[in-house]
Amino acid sequence: MQTNLTDAFLRTPGGQEADSILRSCVHCGFCTATCPTYLLLGDELDGPRGRIYLMKQVLEGGTATRATQLHLDRCLSCRACESACPSGVNYARLLDTGREAVERQVTRPLGTRALRALLRAGLTGRLFAPLYRLGQVCRAILPRQLREKLLARKSHGPWPAQPHARKVLFPRGCVQPAMAPSIDVAAARVLDRLGIEVVRSAGSAGCCGAIRQHLGDPDGALGEARRNIDAWWPAIESGAEAIVSTASGCGVTIKDYGHLLRNDGDYAARAARVSALTRDLSEIIAPGSAALAAQLALDPGERVAVQAPCTHQHGQRLPGALEGLLRAVGATVVPVDEAHLCCGSAGTYSILQSDLSSQLRERKLGHLEANRPDSILSANIGCIAHLSAGTATKVEHWVEWIEVRLR
Repeated sequence: MQTNLTDAFLRTPGGQEADSILRSCVHCGFCTATCPTYLLLGDELDGPRGRIYLMKQVLEGGTATRATQLHLDRCLSCRACESACPSGVNYARLLDTGREAVERQVTRPLGTRALRALLRAGLTGRLFAPLYRLGQVCRAILPRQLREKLLARKSHGPWPAQPHARKVLFPRGCVQPAMAPSIDVAAARVLDRLGIEVVRSAGSAGCCGAIRQHLGDPDGALGEARRNIDAWWPAIESGAEAIVSTASGCGVTIKDYGHLLRNDGDYAARAARVSALTRDLSEIIAPGSAALAAQLALDPGERVAVQAPCTHQHGQRLPGALEGLLRAVGATVVPVDEAHLCCGSAGTYSILQSDLSSQLRERKLGHLEANRPDSILSANIGCIAHLSAGTATKVEHWVEWIEVRLR
């Protein structure tokens, strides 16, 4: 693709990267068939190729409109287009740059600005946990829109106390510790069986930065990344072999810290080290799948369906990893059509684009439940909560499913 970006923009690191990404696009349209919003709406401007043209126009000095912003807002950032692209277009990074450029030109309606500010502060702040617990207690009297965002409270076993020579670090996170603290406990107990000790990050750590990054606050996202690096660094220096994320949405962001902070003289080297150390939980457990299989008591008649989050299969480039791991430990995994398509959760998308999100959830659940599984297993807390609200089938994190079946 030929480009003519403005000189002022080209003098910035983001502009040079955007120009390179745009030039790698060959207009082939393979991405269109994998785009959830294009499949629903049938509008070229609601597919990756159309959005790339819109962003190119703005970055070349064109005027952005509210319609431009709306088409970019409708993108789930699922990155299925990247998996399908034969030219290796890094659409996600271009989208971040394009959204920032449009945000500078187009003022959102007051109500939308207030909601986005509330989500940025509320989901990543310290008030989220007590408010979420209060919501769980008052669940029965809440409106449906709020009630379906709440997971039922779940008990969990103790954190393992056995020390091991191998150590990994768990990020603190933001919403998962409040919504489902049982996930990290289950993961720590499974890793303990494999001779791996989990070190929990210090209290100053928190949100990975994804929420602010996708809600138009890149500076806030970088601040959260720096704070996490500072909090994690003592554990890294003490020999933690990996930073292990139990939420694929966090993992894909942390793996990108090296890129996000590449121009920060104080943090670039440490950020690159953090990215290099970051692993999804499935990447850590997979090598021990045979040893783990020998410790599981499975019902041979039980069947599971896997919802591989977009942040896992497309963002972290781990297609088929969850299904493969579960089969390796002895699970009966049923086939799922359109496994590459997003479930509609996508961080705050289910709140800001609720109609499209609900349609995608219905479509996804139709495929997940087609072969009548006993459980639906996922790797991301947002997907778990979103899918749970639309089905009576049990939806849980895959590591919790495994932990319950340990002998």
